[in-house]
Order: sequence, then C-alpha cells, then structure tokens
Amino acid sequence: MLRSILIPLLAATAAIAIPLEQRATAPSVSIKNGTVVGSSVLGIDSFNGIPFARPPTGTLRLKPPQTITSSFGTITATGIPTACPQFLSQLNTTNIPSDVLAQVEDTRAAQTITLSGEDCLTLNVQRPSTATSSSKLPVVFWIFGGGFEFGSTQTYDASNFISKSVSLGKPVIYVAVNYRLGGFGFLAGSDLASEGSTNLGLRDQRLGLQWVAENIAAFGGDPTKVTIWGESAGSISVYDQTAINGGDNTYKGNPLFRAAIMDSGSITPADPVTAPQAQAIYNSVVQNAGCSGASSKLACLRSLNYTTFLNAANSVPGIFSYRSVDLSYLPRPDPGNKFFSVSPEVSATNGAIAKVPIIIGDQKDEGTLFSLTQTNITNNAQLITYLASYFPGNPNAVADVTGLVANYPDQPLLGQPAGSPFDTAALNNVYPEYKRLAAILGDITFTLTRRAYLSIVSSQVPSWSYLASYLQGTAVLGTFHASDILFAYGITSEASVPTQSIQTYYISFINSLNPNNISTTAPLIQWPQWTSGSPQLLNFQALQNVLITDNFRQAAYNYLSARTTSFRV
Repeated sequence: MLRSILIPLLAATAAIAIPLEQRATAPSVSIKNGTVVGSSVLGIDSFNGIPFARPPTGTLRLKPPQTITSSFGTITATGIPTACPQFLSQLNTTNIPSDVLAQVEDTRAAQTITLSGEDCLTLNVQRPSTATSSSKLPVVFWIFGGGFEFGSTQTYDASNFISKSVSLGKPVIYVAVNYRLGGFGFLAGSDLASEGSTNLGLRDQRLGLQWVAENIAAFGGDPTKVTIWGESAGSISVYDQTAINGGDNTYKGNPLFRAAIMDSGSITPADPVTAPQAQAIYNSVVQNAGCSGASSKLACLRSLNYTTFLNAANSVPGIFSYRSVDLSYLPRPDPGNKFFSVSPEVSATNGAIAKVPIIIGDQKDEGTLFSLTQTNITNNAQLITYLASYFPGNPNAVADVTGLVANYPDQPLLGQPAGSPFDTAALNNVYPEYKRLAAILGDITFTLTRRAYLSIVSSQVPSWSYLASYLQGTAVLGTFHASDILFAYGITSEASVPTQSIQTYYISFINSLNPNNISTTAPLIQWPQWTSGSPQLLNFQALQNVLITDNFRQAAYNYLSARTTSFRV
C-alpha cells in the first residue's frame, strides 16, 4: 500500500535467516546503567532497544524525558524495539492509478511497524564486530522521518551501510533513536507551554545524543566525532538540533555532534506553540479525550489509559489526509522556553545555530506523494483557496499564495518551471491540478526551502548539496519523497550507482567532514561546496552523477525567500 513508502526504511536483511554456523558469540558491552547483550551476524554487532530515558508514561506522559539514574542490570538487546505510538491514517487509494500502487509495492518497503507503545524511548546501536572500546570510530546518529507522526528504529537496519564503511577502510558506528510522535511528542497549546512541556520529540532526540556522549565509547565509538543524520521529519529535526538552545550543542562542555546530514528537510517556518491553529489541535484532543470539563486538562490527559489518549491524539488530520503536509503536529517555537524559542528561519538568519559542516539535498519530486488525495482541486481558484488555508496566521495569505501560484503555469511543458514529476511535459497529471500542487508543496516544504537555508548558512559552514533524479520516469511519482532510503540503506541493489555513490560520499563525510576524501573514481565525481556565488548541486542519476546549477524555478524561489514569515504554518 502507499503508506509503505512513507515508512521508508525497512531493513530487508532483518528478515533473512542466518545459519547457526555464521552467527558469532553474543557481544556484550558495559555502559553507565548496566550491561547490554546484543547479537552478531555476518560481521555486524547489533544492540536493539537500549533504554535512554525513563518510560514517559503515567505522570510522565507529556513531560520532558527523564534520565535513567538507576542500574537496569543486564539487558538482552536482541528483540524488536517498541516503536513510539503511531499516527498513520490509511491513504485513500480509490483514485490512485494501479500502476502507481504497483510501483510502490516494487520498492520492497512494504513492512509495517509491528510493536508500539508508550514505553518506547530506546536506541539501537550497530557496529563492526571488530570494534572494541578502544576503537574510537566515528558515529552517525540517525533520526527517522515520518511527518512527526509515524516511524521507528525497528524498520531501519544499517548492516549494509556499516559493511560498506568497513570495505572502504572507514568503519563507522550507527545509532538510531526513537522519539515521541504525534500528540505524544508534539502536542502544543498554552497549557503545555506554561509548564515547559513543548517539543517533547526534539527533547527525546537531544537526550539520546547525550546518551551517546556518555556511553558510545564503550561500543567503540568516539563521542567527539558524531554526525547527526535524518530524512524528512528526521532531516527537519537535524536542523532543529542545530538550533536548539540558540545553537549551543554542548553537553558537559563538549559538542554533542560535529556535522549534519539532512535528506529532504531543513528550516520549517512555524507559528508559536500558542498560535490559534496549535491551540485548536490541543482543544480538539482534549475534547475527544473527554477532558474538556476537567479542572486540569493536562492532569486529565495524563490519567487516561493508553488507548483512550491514543485515539484522542489521533483524532485530528494526519499527513495522508486531505490536509497533507499541513501537519497537526510539528516542532513549533516556544518563546517562553530557551530550548526552541524562535521560528527556524529566524535562528538561521541570526546565526544562532551550531556551526557544523552540512550535507543537504532533495529528491526531484518531493511533493508528488503528498498530492494524491486532493482530487477535488480542479482549477486555479480552488488551488489558491486550499494552499492559503495552510497559513491561518497570515491575514494576507490569499494574496501571497496567489502570487506564489502564478510562478507555476497551468499547462507545464517540457523545460518549464512547473509540474511535478518535473520534465514530463503534460504526462502524469492524474487530476487537473495535481502536478501544480505537487510542485508547490515540494518546493515550499523541501526543495526551495533548502536553497533558502543554504543561502543563509553556506557562508558560515562548509556546505554540500544535491538533487536526486534516479527514478526519473516513475509513473505519477517521479523521484519521490523518501525514495532515497532505498539507496542509502542498500535495500536496492548494492551495486547500483546511487547506492554506491550515496553511501561512499556519506561515509567519507562522517569520517573526515568532507564527502570527497575517500574516492572520486567513477561513478563518483568531485562534489564542490555549495556557495551563493557558485550554487552547484550534485545530481544523483540512475547511471551517473553530474553537476547542475541550483537555479531552477528561480522566480518562485525569489518570491518565497522575500516572504518567509508569510508562509509560517
């Protein structure tokens, strides 16, 4: 089903049965709170579901994560880690062409999350089996995507990525973090703001990074060489981690990370946690939970049984609903709390970010996946009305959106700056405004926002950027959002040009803060830094890599970049 691509990830290797003779003795690591016993398969040690915080249940529901202060003894970390509560509305596939559904099934990303619950704040650690406590290997810290509504560490297996790092002579250690989602992790409103319990999912991620600082050396990692890496909502989270505490990424006097990789996501301009639209979501959850009449609505929400609160939290629009990327739950600035106090574009503009080297990029057709359900939008006026509703805090939203939409022609021709999947002329327009909406949603959420972010930070930090088009020609979807997971994790053919390229560049960057320090032999080419004076993108294609100039849809970019605050969600 279409939901499967947005659960991108899936470690196909996890389901492979490994003969007993190929299994190694169970690895064991002693850390701050106890001993963790993992598994070893084909040269990779895995430790699944290591707790890094107290269970956020009962009175700790909707509260910042609490550090574990007691010993947990010995944990057998070999099972499926519990995912945090999921908010994933089933996509209505009635009007979606059968060939599109077939393409989705062919991605092999069809597994779903099998176990979820509130006691979910855990990490997975994977390493080469040769690693010891004295190895001091660089570490990559993965933050999964899913619209801040779904996803889990249980569906990502980095074995292929780690094996590639070993073969390149640049081994890495991989850590993946679970964080609270939906109403459990990103519920806003004045009640939560008044007690400082906002942006809980970001706080979970930050506590996970602090766990890495204190414990990863025991696994063979170097806590001074951590790269944070995320995709989609995870990529937005990576940017947010650079902006937390005004850009102070230190813990006990040392940086928590030294580099960042952002796949499809960066700054997401947003109104505060107390904005009317955020308060409306809170009020709706409270009402559906039966807590409207309670003297303390938060106390009431915390006293509910798990299923009742889950159903109330999930009663608002989801990412696969008609509202699409107009998310009910997302990081919002909390001006009363230093942790995440200003809209992301403000922190970037003010230079209030951690100054670390970055890789950031997009899929060519980011918006197609999020434009499949709005089939009643059939003309320009309806498109404007729909998009203007995304920005309730802007009294001039209709006028601002009208100007934006004018940059995307109604009848895209090959080479014109409109219509996603791009460069497919009039093909793939499954309903009258589909390609225009897909182009606009992709640009304002991911692609042109990336360019705006780079135009601000590239003078402050070394920056490399890319655009992926390796699935050019895929019906209706093109090179769609989250398709890069298939290549980065080696789920597709390990020998494919995109897999070899992405993994090699990233492993080089994680090791040396430069994607070019391992090899530039074919299919790899020299990847130049992105600068405002020379905005070069590495274009990942199916059979080769080339360089392109980051100036496509420049009129739309100019319009958006001049009105950043007008498009806060």
